[in-house]
Amino acid sequence: MRKRIIIVSISLAIILALSGLAVSEIEKKKKDDLYRQVELFSDALAIIQTDYVDEPKSKDLIYGALKGMLASLDPHSQFMDPDTYNELKVDTEGKFGGVGIEITLKDGLLTIITPIEDTPAWKAGLKSGDQIVKINNDLTREITLSEAVKKMRGKPGEPVNLTILRESEKKLLEFKIIRGIIKIKDIKEAKILEDGIAYIRLIEFREDTGKNIISALDRLNKEGMSALVLDLRNNPGGLLDAAVKVAEQFIEKGRIIVTTKSRIEQQNMEIVSQDKDPILNIPMVVLINEGSASGSEIVAGALKDYKRAIIMGTKSFGKGSVQTVIPLSDGSALRLTTSKYFSPLGNEIHGKGVVPDIIIEDGIIESGQLAKAKDEEAKGAFDGLEEANEKVPEINKPFDYKKDSQLMRSVDVLKAAKILGQSKIDEKR
Repeated sequence: MRKRIIIVSISLAIILALSGLAVSEIEKKKKDDLYRQVELFSDALAIIQTDYVDEPKSKDLIYGALKGMLASLDPHSQFMDPDTYNELKVDTEGKFGGVGIEITLKDGLLTIITPIEDTPAWKAGLKSGDQIVKINNDLTREITLSEAVKKMRGKPGEPVNLTILRESEKKLLEFKIIRGIIKIKDIKEAKILEDGIAYIRLIEFREDTGKNIISALDRLNKEGMSALVLDLRNNPGGLLDAAVKVAEQFIEKGRIIVTTKSRIEQQNMEIVSQDKDPILNIPMVVLINEGSASGSEIVAGALKDYKRAIIMGTKSFGKGSVQTVIPLSDGSALRLTTSKYFSPLGNEIHGKGVVPDIIIEDGIIESGQLAKAKDEEAKGAFDGLEEANEKVPEINKPFDYKKDSQLMRSVDVLKAAKILGQSKIDEKR
């Protein structure tokens, strides 16, 4: 028996040793392959420097190689030269010159995530999902995001011409947009609509969004807020910390808001709510659409998973990857996708988006239809909502929530929730 145990122990030791050798051999092969590819790059660089018709600058060659390297990874990773990196820092401060759109590369096509409200692009009528075919008559095929941003930004008052493919219209549309100073105000509206139902429209997550949302909620509380619509439609995201700060206003302390998963296990994170006094006692609706991305999806996903809010509207954009900006020694930087976002229940956001609990297409309601819709929907708000006859909304009309079908349905759902909540209180008495 003892001899058998010794033999088994020796066999296990041999297997473990062979496993270790196999792993180290795999790692060695990976390193050898990397060295071979680096040698190939070095050879190509030397040939270009000696044989190219004009003498190239070493910096231009390296910058070009880095741009190509990062662009080959995914649409959101990029190499930023010092000027581009400085533009990024200006962008997060909330003021710059341009047309006012958030863009991405989707299926290789330059696509508008959303036009930013009250900017030249918004006023011109650009929409989420529009594909930019040309910028000033230059085709955008194989363009990088940073190159596209550079082409569209410029001095206020100067025009930029965009050729747009809008799938719903099956044709190319031409837009001449006059650049303006883009000042992004994170909170567009914060008011009581009716019957204590408050409305906050959050345009983007910026440096001051956390303190701004707290101030808005404090003011609305004093004005008698008893329910809340948080409007994240066409909110393209922004700073992760700001999105977390918004979500934790409505989630119990110590609950996971979002997790990030990376290839490197040590970089995986669970971001937990820290607010000591969240608002938990009022019914809530979150509005999203195809222009809601990144930080908006984090907030909506967390509130949906904890059943803290009813999510209404249309499916969000599905941009759930984390980009880390890594400064380099010469003032340039890498913007590198390092992980992906997952909701508290483990639902992947990237490429999938957040699906509303109640799907309602965007539109306006005629006054006669409005009364009928309110009567019908308030009766069965939690059993699903029937769509009213709708029209495509006009751009840049003054804020009138009674003509916004998605918002009015949110109001009716909250009215039903308040009635339901009161009836439960009465039952306990």
